[in-house]
Amino acid sequence: MRKINVDIAIIGGGPAGLAAAMSAHEQGIPSESILILERDIKLGGILNQCIHNGFGLHVFKEELTGPEYACRFIDMVKDAKIPCLLETMVLEIKSETDSSHIVYAASSSEGMIEVHAKSIVLAMGCRERPRGALRIPGSRPAGIYTAGTAQRLVNIEGKMPGKNFVILGSGDIGLIMARRLTFEGAKVHCIAEIQPKSGGLQRNIAQCVEDFDIPLLLSHTVVKIHGKERIEGVSIAEVDENLKPIEGTTKYWPCDTLLLSVGLIPENEVSKTVGVKILDKTGGPEVDETLQTNVKGIFACGNVVHVHDLVDNVSKHANLAGKSAADYVKSIRE
Repeated sequence: MRKINVDIAIIGGGPAGLAAAMSAHEQGIPSESILILERDIKLGGILNQCIHNGFGLHVFKEELTGPEYACRFIDMVKDAKIPCLLETMVLEIKSETDSSHIVYAASSSEGMIEVHAKSIVLAMGCRERPRGALRIPGSRPAGIYTAGTAQRLVNIEGKMPGKNFVILGSGDIGLIMARRLTFEGAKVHCIAEIQPKSGGLQRNIAQCVEDFDIPLLLSHTVVKIHGKERIEGVSIAEVDENLKPIEGTTKYWPCDTLLLSVGLIPENEVSKTVGVKILDKTGGPEVDETLQTNVKGIFACGNVVHVHDLVDNVSKHANLAGKSAADYVKSIRE
């Protein structure tokens, strides 16, 4: 097993990990003493599939697409010659002392590796809440996707998951996909949101839903999925103030695809392996004002701490984590 020694190991090569790496480097940590571990085939994280604009207004003072925003940071990291290991899956973290942490990972190019680091920055992002968490009655037909999975299929793989859509949940990804699917010629019959107010940004409600006359059914939810081999339709009912379906309000909506945009969950399975305390309210680690977790020398930033509404805010959050990790390493040397 190959052993790699660095000052700072950053888990995740998305917007948070890239910004944290640059921030640590700007604080004087040599580039060769920083290592980014990314499980995907390229850096950039979820931004690579977010081809719509609206990114970068706060950080770069201009409007960029997701890939353009990611490319800005990727170019910075490359110019700084900060090493990255792609297609590398972190399996476990162990903390030996306050200044000695080990990251165990499986790499397509290196095999099993041990990364010994004085400090670690957790920047794994978040994942989508799946259908299983919703407990919607019905069988398990084809044609049910999370909005992010559908986004990847359409924007990266060039595949349409269906023709007639119903979207459950009005998070930003769901709203954006309603417009994207319409552009591709699909019919989005409606968006059902269980809460009395949409969970998405107002600009996305206006630009992605209202501009295309897509019905947004607030205080409504899917109560049954119809179809055996392939989804054939859904039953949608109005809900009361306790979010319980109101009898007599159920309506059948035919569709061949159901997209789920029902929330994001911070990705902290790896964090738990080293004993990082996870908060029930956010699903992310408990951090102090420097973004250090309860395990000394391990910091967390971005959507792994709590889900941010803007990627610009993720980058700013990560700047603090990178600076704090660098300060921690320098304090150990002293």
